[in-house]
Amino acid sequence: MKTAGTALEKAKKVAIMIHGRGATADSILSLKDHLNLDGFALIAPQAPGNTWYPYSFMAPDSSNEPAFSNAMKMLDGVVEDLESKGFKSGQIFFIGFSQGACLSLEYATQNAKKYGSVIAFTGGLIGEKLNPNKYKGDFDASKVFIGSSHKDMHVPLSRIEDSVELIKKMGGNVKTMIFKDSDHTIRKEEVDWVNENILK
Repeated sequence: MKTAGTALEKAKKVAIMIHGRGATADSILSLKDHLNLDGFALIAPQAPGNTWYPYSFMAPDSSNEPAFSNAMKMLDGVVEDLESKGFKSGQIFFIGFSQGACLSLEYATQNAKKYGSVIAFTGGLIGEKLNPNKYKGDFDASKVFIGSSHKDMHVPLSRIEDSVELIKKMGGNVKTMIFKDSDHTIRKEEVDWVNENILK
């Protein structure tokens, strides 16, 4: 677990930043140089072996166990620790890329409430098939951002669209930005929109 930004005892907002497959906590923390995170406490968990779960986020659910459940429990622990320090859910932001974006969306939607925001750079809800019964709560108009290529090599547009529909039904205020490229990356246009509309 790496930390950066404002000290927790002084911060009014916290960003839980979740890296992608093969990446590191330090790599996702480098987004602080591009996102408007002044005044935020930044928390970046580190995945064992640099991956949160071994296979595709749309692989048969059992194939990603126990790693997936362990990752969800880890996030539970981070959120519970923040709540014990007095942070409300509306002060907690999730920011993830790729596998980290999928994990951010999945955790927040299984535990939907009024969050600061969920910012998913290339991601969708996790599972071989989407099972609406495992998602509970109400986002209460929380802003949820998903940006991606229209033909990303890892995240099909159809899964993004299905995820958006489910999140909207649960009260999420969802913004998608889908780009006519095939790049698996975070684009300047996404960063600019997030800065201007969520992190301003």
